[in-house]
Amino acid sequence: MITVTNLAIQFGKKVLYKDVNLKFTGGNIYGIIGANGAGKSTLLRAISGSLEPNKGSVEMGPGERLSVLEQDHFKYDEYSVRDTVLMGHQPLWENMKEREALYMKPDFNEEDGIRVAELEDKFAQMDGWNAESDADQMLTNLGIKDDMHDKMMNELSNNEKVRVMLAKALFGHPDNLLLDEPTNDLDLDTVMWLEEYLSNLEQTVLVVSHDRHFLDAVSTQTVDIDFGKVTVFSGNYSFWYESSQLALRQAQNQRQRAEEKRKELEEFIRRFSANVAKSKQTTSRKKMLEKLNVEEIRPSSRKYPGIIFQMEREPGTQILEVEDLKAVDKDGTVLFDHVNFTIEKGQKTVFLSHNPKAMTALFEIINGNRKADAGEYKWGVTITTAYLPLDNTDFFNSDLNLVDWLSQFGKGNEVQMKSFLGRMLFKDEDVQKKVNVLSGGEKMRCMIARMQMKNANCLILDTPTNHLDLESIQAFNNNLVGFKGNILFASHDHEFIQTVADRIIELTPNGTIDKLMEYDQYIYDEAIKEQKAKMYSKQ
Repeated sequence: MITVTNLAIQFGKKVLYKDVNLKFTGGNIYGIIGANGAGKSTLLRAISGSLEPNKGSVEMGPGERLSVLEQDHFKYDEYSVRDTVLMGHQPLWENMKEREALYMKPDFNEEDGIRVAELEDKFAQMDGWNAESDADQMLTNLGIKDDMHDKMMNELSNNEKVRVMLAKALFGHPDNLLLDEPTNDLDLDTVMWLEEYLSNLEQTVLVVSHDRHFLDAVSTQTVDIDFGKVTVFSGNYSFWYESSQLALRQAQNQRQRAEEKRKELEEFIRRFSANVAKSKQTTSRKKMLEKLNVEEIRPSSRKYPGIIFQMEREPGTQILEVEDLKAVDKDGTVLFDHVNFTIEKGQKTVFLSHNPKAMTALFEIINGNRKADAGEYKWGVTITTAYLPLDNTDFFNSDLNLVDWLSQFGKGNEVQMKSFLGRMLFKDEDVQKKVNVLSGGEKMRCMIARMQMKNANCLILDTPTNHLDLESIQAFNNNLVGFKGNILFASHDHEFIQTVADRIIELTPNGTIDKLMEYDQYIYDEAIKEQKAKMYSKQ
């Protein structure tokens, strides 16, 4: 349990929030949402003690242990992978180190013996004899192979370190758990494992995430930071989004009587509750809507970008044909081979692989930026493409301002350029920024504005939700659902895939798995699981 009393945080003259009084209880997972800069991560830092609030206090239950997903991936470079995870349970780790030091003493005496006996007793109470095997299992579940557990942390890639730090945070069943963007750099299979793991916890969990499906799958309560306040209400992200949109529509309809509004809101809660009760998502087990009331529903102050893709030309029947395509990584790893497919008009196809480099290689090849190691591809003569690459670094090696930068990629005057940028929430003063100082999220919004100017009938998107906030992801997602052209994309966002894709092509070193079905059906189909295992295991 975590109790927050009269918390206030401000930086200079900017007040994030004040008079925050909350109680986070065991058995609940609290999804923290808010616009960029609202103070989501700051709230976690204040609760963890790494940030001193301007006012107020944070307390946990007597004897309770707090664990935090740390962001410093170099902090444990001098330790082994397994030891880093064990340090997640600090009392156990300190016990192990003290016992080890005492047993190593050349002049071990009676007093040492008494102390060792005390430590051994506490060690057993903390299930210390199973600690190393538990740490190994946690690492394996998070995709760190057995032969890496004894390696030093400085031997791991950044992606691998992220997984080890997550294992460290989860290890030892902490009473209170704080997770800031835990799904970053995780593949879809590992995210699914994490969803299931968290949903079965009875501890108190607070999580910040831009992954909507993840929030929906694990959250029993939503912590909304808006209007300079921090409010907790029952329900997951989807309920918050749909209810806030409903409340906004009602607020805009001034003629609607109060009683009609109340009935509409009550009907919305009833329908949403019924849908959740039938859902296979883990939130249904938590009865997350038990305490919902109409007064909790209100419009949000969030601003959603205007992401609108329009086609200048109707595509013909020939879209894209790929024949026997192959790509090999620099280290000799076969990313994919014997890839054959034909994209039909209007299809929205997601590409998957155990190796994320495979999708990037495919997109770079069909965009003419990389040569295939074998095979060929052919676009239809009516097809125009707009490409959102995974790495946009080269686009922003410039000291141009936003207007001049965007003008490079399309026809139009300054007013029109500002209009495109305004849709992406760049205000008047923002457009004079130099593009080389933009944040990751701002760069992505610029790249999306660039794409919109092309009026293409085929969109190619390599992990499009990277660096975007929830509002931008939601707006992006909504527009793609209604887009009439073709979409070829890769993503780690479950909800994005499920709502956009109607075809799935998985790239393997030994061919493709190609299915016309929804993503949820694909990942749970036992026959497909067996097929995938064979395709990846072939030599």
